[in-house]
Amino acid sequence: MKKFGFSFLLPVLPVLLLTGSAIPQKRALTFEDLWKMQRIGSVSLSPDGKTLAFNLTTYNVDENKGNSDIWLVNTDGSNLRVIKNSPKSESEPRFSPDGKHIAYTYDGQVWICDADGKNEKQITNIYTKASGFVWSPDGTKLLFTSSVHPECTTDEENKAKDKEKEESKVKASIFDELLFRHWDSWREGMRNHLFYYDINENKAIDLTLHSKQDVPPIALGSDNDYIFSPDGKEIAFTMNPDQKVELSTNNEIFLINVADIKVGEKTPCKLISTSKGNDNQPVYSPDGKYIAFCSMERAGFESDRQRILLYDREKQTIKNLTGQIDLSAKELVWAPDSKSIYFTAQKEIYDAIFKIDISTEKLETIYDKHINANIIVSPDGKTLYFKQQRTDLPYELFSLEIGSKEAKQITFINKDKLVDIEMNNIETFESKGEDGTPVQSILLKPPFFDASKKYPMIFLIHGGPQGAWMDDFHYRWNLQMFAAKGYVVVAPNPRGSTGYGQKYTDQISKDWGGRPYTDLMNAYDYAVKNFKFIDAKNTFAAGASYGGYMINWIAGHTDRFNALVSHDGVFDMESMYGTTDELWFEEWEKGGAPWVNRPLYEKFSPHRFIQNCKTPVLIVQGAYDFRISESQAFEMFTSLQRLGVESRLLYFPDETHFVQKPQNARLWWSTVYDWFEKHKK
Repeated sequence: MKKFGFSFLLPVLPVLLLTGSAIPQKRALTFEDLWKMQRIGSVSLSPDGKTLAFNLTTYNVDENKGNSDIWLVNTDGSNLRVIKNSPKSESEPRFSPDGKHIAYTYDGQVWICDADGKNEKQITNIYTKASGFVWSPDGTKLLFTSSVHPECTTDEENKAKDKEKEESKVKASIFDELLFRHWDSWREGMRNHLFYYDINENKAIDLTLHSKQDVPPIALGSDNDYIFSPDGKEIAFTMNPDQKVELSTNNEIFLINVADIKVGEKTPCKLISTSKGNDNQPVYSPDGKYIAFCSMERAGFESDRQRILLYDREKQTIKNLTGQIDLSAKELVWAPDSKSIYFTAQKEIYDAIFKIDISTEKLETIYDKHINANIIVSPDGKTLYFKQQRTDLPYELFSLEIGSKEAKQITFINKDKLVDIEMNNIETFESKGEDGTPVQSILLKPPFFDASKKYPMIFLIHGGPQGAWMDDFHYRWNLQMFAAKGYVVVAPNPRGSTGYGQKYTDQISKDWGGRPYTDLMNAYDYAVKNFKFIDAKNTFAAGASYGGYMINWIAGHTDRFNALVSHDGVFDMESMYGTTDELWFEEWEKGGAPWVNRPLYEKFSPHRFIQNCKTPVLIVQGAYDFRISESQAFEMFTSLQRLGVESRLLYFPDETHFVQKPQNARLWWSTVYDWFEKHKK
């Protein structure tokens, strides 16, 4: 930034612009800055297209918690105002179909207020709580989900069963089947059921009564897995009907005729999807002729390409709209004229917006910059509204006139928190993988970068493994936070990463420590050789989940790094199989159970090579991580300690696969920073 004169006259004052305003004194991003950022959640557009409603979460580090409030803003960016900000969180704001009211969730129930926030009143009053509600087209009914005991028929029975358990002196549980725990929770026989609620009659009906299946499904679903038809006479929803859900990715699309709904009876439903892979996100066309949904072909593979399928309701036929398009669809939104579908899909390091014509199957790129989500089409079909984030910007609301390539920022929620923070934009570079395949990496320089200096490097490895480093503002593994302490950040997307075509994604399965490892080390070697500002004597690596696995693999295979950080990483592949929750993932990635393909489990298990480790390792683990059990961290730490390798275990008894509590996050960052600093040469 150009500096103006006269600063020598006032050495103790900030330099002034000609307008008289002070130029902010720039500084690096800190942990406190990161947690002061307010986070935009779900977004809703009013039926007249003039107002956006969204929930905004603010965190208090001292209190170690967050609170979500409901805000409104005009679609031109004017009149930003809060309408609900109680001490308890309000979320999921949804305009009623007539635009006169906004419904939202509060304290586990659905509430409603006028469009200006006044005259609030509680709508649902169900003991097992209501979440994820959806309006019917006429505004008199709701769909929502609730976690219930499947053997119970009424709300009173659910309440009595919980009371009996709470009062019992015996706290033991008996399990007869797998998936008794998932991600971070013990299931204890509970299931998510889909409810149909009549607002006028104050009556909730369990549409999946006595079912042991979950709606929405426990995994691989979307944010839109149940919906009313435009005439309100039908309901489409997503459910996995298989009995052994721990082995299955077979989510399916079902239909319910609203006329068949009866109190105390399980509602009959009709299956319309045909793939044995994951089908999800049914969306009716505005004219009611079609249901579009996402579909994966291969059974048992959770990261297959998501095609867009079109179900003709009259002909009862299915058409594949994206058969020849090597993109994996995420969100689906119909154009108001029912002639095309807007959707998001990852393209390299961006989540871009596309449009496909349902008649010609012509694909059009609408917007291909940064990370875009929660897309909404205006009633006249001329404007898109969406959340956008990038590496140096948390989510804000944007609009895009159809036909334009430049998005307009609507909200500036975090402007005052970002104004004095120095952050560089990301760059990318390309190296060659094992077989010459191009591998893209993100490069981020530290704040106040000076090309004449040497900087230590942090080499980051993403999870998934079918995932990617992207142009996002991550609140846990934030690239700017890693760079802020004076490090160059290199974040590669090796084989297995998404956004580079399905073949590229497929090439990690059954080869975890093979090509991906070579891709990563080649990217490392390229960066150290070609970027003279990287200090090759001071390089560090960190990763979580699959990234943690790869750190554990690296520990036994190379001494390139000064120190390593392994967060929730797989150490022993066979014991991992016996302690994880979703077995479909393990059996796809390893070619079966251990007794079916033990040689591959042994070939790529880090524990078999740990005796080669000479590099200091920091291990991080959460007790409520049921995906990668704490036993993996304990085994790794025990091995390193027994081998005499410098190691440290950071154990969170109150965290999951992720570190989400503010004060725990503070400890995480300070411990990781200290580990790197301690091992600088």
